[in-house]
Amino acid sequence: MGAGILGLAVARELRARRPDARIAVLERERDVGRHQTAHNSGVIHAGIYYLPGSLKARLCVAGARELYDFCEQRKIPYERCGKLIIARNDGELGRLDELERRGRENGVPGLRRLAEAELREIEPHCRGVAGLHSPGTGIVDFAAVAHAYADDLHRADVPVVTGCGVSDARAGSRGLTLVHDHGRTEARFAVFCAGAWSDRLAVRTGASSDPRIVPFRGAYLDLRPERRHLVRSLIYPVPDPSLPFLGVHLSKHIDGRVSLGPTALLALSRDGYALRRVRARDVLSTLGWPGTWRMARRWWRTGVTEVRHAVSRRALAAAAADYVPEIGPDDFEGGFAGVRAQALGRNGRLLDDFVVSETDRALHVRNAPSPAATSSLALARLIADRVEAAGG
Repeated sequence: MGAGILGLAVARELRARRPDARIAVLERERDVGRHQTAHNSGVIHAGIYYLPGSLKARLCVAGARELYDFCEQRKIPYERCGKLIIARNDGELGRLDELERRGRENGVPGLRRLAEAELREIEPHCRGVAGLHSPGTGIVDFAAVAHAYADDLHRADVPVVTGCGVSDARAGSRGLTLVHDHGRTEARFAVFCAGAWSDRLAVRTGASSDPRIVPFRGAYLDLRPERRHLVRSLIYPVPDPSLPFLGVHLSKHIDGRVSLGPTALLALSRDGYALRRVRARDVLSTLGWPGTWRMARRWWRTGVTEVRHAVSRRALAAAAADYVPEIGPDDFEGGFAGVRAQALGRNGRLLDDFVVSETDRALHVRNAPSPAATSSLALARLIADRVEAAGG
C-alpha cells in the first residue's frame, strides 16, 4: 500500500523477483508521489550523517549509487552538485569531526575536510572556520523518479490503483482483508508503505501503537533569481546530532531554484502543507500521545526557535546569514512546504533510523524519513528480503 517513491520501489523489486505473482499498489491520492516524495529539497544524500551500522548508513551509499545509475538509464535530469557542511565557529569543530568520522566509516565517496580558506573555493560567498565537502551529493526531482518507477510497474502489468485509500486491514487465517475506497481486496500478504498514515494501518493489523507518527511541517523560502549566484550547490550547517533534522540549509534544485529551509514545526494535520489546514483527528493523535509531551519537555527551547523561524522571514534568513553573510530577508520570494512523517516513541524519542516491522501476513514501514528517497532501491531490496523471509 502506498504509491510514494518507496512503495513503488518495493512493488518494482517484488515484481522483478516474482514475475508470475499477482501484485497491486493501492494509493489514496489521485496520482503517485503526492506527499513526501514531491515535497522535499530533492537532495540525493551521500551518507555522511548516519550512525555507522544503522540501516540509513548501510543503505544510503548503495542507494545513491543505484539511483544515479537509474537516472542515467532513464534520462531523468540530475546533477552531482556537491554539498558543503560548514562549522560556523570553533565550538562546532567537534561535531564536524564526528561527521567526518561517520562519513568515512560509511564509505562516502570523495569526502574532503576543508580549512577556512578552502571553503570559498567551493562556495565563494560562504563563511566558516572549517567544512566537509561531499562532491557525490546531488539533486534530482524525486517525483520524476517515482513516476519512472510507476512506468516500470505499468510495463510489468502491476496495476497502480489511485484514489483507493485503505481504511482497514484485517488479518485472517488465510490472508488479509483490505477495506478501501473501491471495496474490498483479499490478499495473501501486504506491504504497507503508508508514510504519514503508517502507524494507523499497522495498528489495524495488530501492531503496537508505539511508535506513533507525529507530522512536522517544513517550510522553505525561495531565493530571488537575481540572488541565486550566492549559492552554487548545497550549503548546510553542522546539525545537532541529537535531533533527526539537518538544520536550516540552502539547496540548489534541479530546476534552477535555490531554497532556504526547512523549518520543523509540529503540523496540525498529516497533510498540513498549508498552515491553515487543521484536522481534529490528527491534532488529537499528536496531543494524546505521551511521547509528544516528553519530547516537548526536552526540546521546548528548540521548539521556540522553530516557531520563530516559521513566523518570521527575517529570523529564517538570519539563520542562513550565519554562513552566507550576504543573504538578507529581502532576498526571498515565495516558497513551498513539506510534511515529514516522523515516528515518535512513547518515551519521547524521535526515531532516527528506518523502522520496518511485521504483523501476521503483513510488513510495515513505520519510519522512512530522509534519506529514504535516496535509498529507495536499496531499501526496497531489504524490504523484499524480509517479505520473503516472512513467507509473503
